[in-house]
Amino acid sequence: MLRLLLIRGSLVLVPFAVWFLWRAWARRSGREMGSTPYAWLVAAGAVLVGLSLVGTVLLRQDNRGERYVPGEVTADGAVSKGYFEAPKAK
Repeated sequence: MLRLLLIRGSLVLVPFAVWFLWRAWARRSGREMGSTPYAWLVAAGAVLVGLSLVGTVLLRQDNRGERYVPGEVTADGAVSKGYFEAPKAK
């Protein structure tokens, strides 16, 4: 879960990083820069996050119709991972 939050958080930061890198390059080349368009940068970050959520829904493996087998504690105290198993043919 933390990994997903960090990925989505980095997607929000991408437009800011691109803007500030471009601004630094433009200033070095002598171009006059206006104020930073924070509203547009936040909107672009929100669009990227929205696209990543749509992509996750469209590209994620579907497990409907499969049976979930929960993890179990073994005799030595280790916990096995839960998994989905395909329905058995009749």
